[in-house]
Amino acid sequence: MATQPVYPLLTAEDFLEIDFGDRKAELDNGVIRMMAGGTARHARVQGNLYVALAVRLRGTGCTPYNSDMAARTRDHSVRYSDLSVYCGRDGAEDDDAKAFNDPRVLFEVLSAGTARTDLRVKLDEYKALPSVDTIVFVDIATERLRIIQRTGPSGWTDIAYDAPTDVALPALDVTIPHAEIFARD
Repeated sequence: MATQPVYPLLTAEDFLEIDFGDRKAELDNGVIRMMAGGTARHARVQGNLYVALAVRLRGTGCTPYNSDMAARTRDHSVRYSDLSVYCGRDGAEDDDAKAFNDPRVLFEVLSAGTARTDLRVKLDEYKALPSVDTIVFVDIATERLRIIQRTGPSGWTDIAYDAPTDVALPALDVTIPHAEIFARD
């Protein structure tokens, strides 16, 4: 009878040293999971969010990052949200960082291939990070938003909006209009 080989789980540090070339991957509890690229609509909405936050956060000490910046969510997990905001990470000592472990706000732009992982696995990991104030799921197919915000050390509000709504980010003192998120120009 053949035995299955046992491979050690990768740590976040080891994972971040791997060069995947043009391919993208996440570390999921010590296991590498390859990621597919997004659609033009996905990229447009992600870009709209980045531009909206970059303009509003300039000079505040908080910086938006696109999906090239990782969040270390556990010792064996590294996630690439579609957009993340980190505060106090604007010094020269952070210029070469590949990941931080203290995001303030996270956005996931949902697609059919990633929604299940985003809405379950990533949500649980993000909520476990004490720095996270707001998590926003953006459904590009229906242009609906789900906004999860911390209300205390272990409390959260979780509201799925059926009608167009602006995204209020109280931790950043910023609001992003719904129309800006889904703009096509």
